[in-house]
Amino acid sequence: YLPANKLTLDATLWVEKGRPYLVYCGEWLNDMNGTVEKIALKPDFSGTVGEGQVLFRASDSPWSREKDKDGHDRPNKVTDGPFVFQTKTGRLGMLWTSWVYDVYTQGVAYSTSNTLAGPWVQEPAPITPPNYGHAMLFRTFEGQTLMALHSHRDEHGRYIRVPRLFEVDLSGDKLVIGRVYQP
Repeated sequence: YLPANKLTLDATLWVEKGRPYLVYCGEWLNDMNGTVEKIALKPDFSGTVGEGQVLFRASDSPWSREKDKDGHDRPNKVTDGPFVFQTKTGRLGMLWTSWVYDVYTQGVAYSTSNTLAGPWVQEPAPITPPNYGHAMLFRTFEGQTLMALHSHRDEHGRYIRVPRLFEVDLSGDKLVIGRVYQP
């Protein structure tokens, strides 16, 4: 489904005006600046149609930062875990993850056209506490919207992913992160 000639990861499905799309990341190793892209799917989901289109790049974000080998600040190059959502007002948003120096970080962008084509505008700051990322939204059986994501910790040299749930509010024009969910 995804381009065989480039490294990709973390595809997710979004249907816009009845047409299905895969939204995915172009690995930063392709050109040293990770991307979030879309590609149309055939109506029966049996393959893709056309070429992928870049929606935005890691370097478009003001919060995603790293240091170069000389210690100078620059945009980070990693994109990870896109997830498209819509607020109750109809605004189209996308969760995605990168790094703030050495800390895994969750951000969000919004489409000014409310379509996948964008353009996409990055929020100026991460939306969760540090060390969280790869978020997705879902509704509980009771109808509450939650955000599932993970953090990391080191246990005796092992890199462990730790799942976490946050309450969220989609009633306005932007995703609002609430407290840690306690069932």
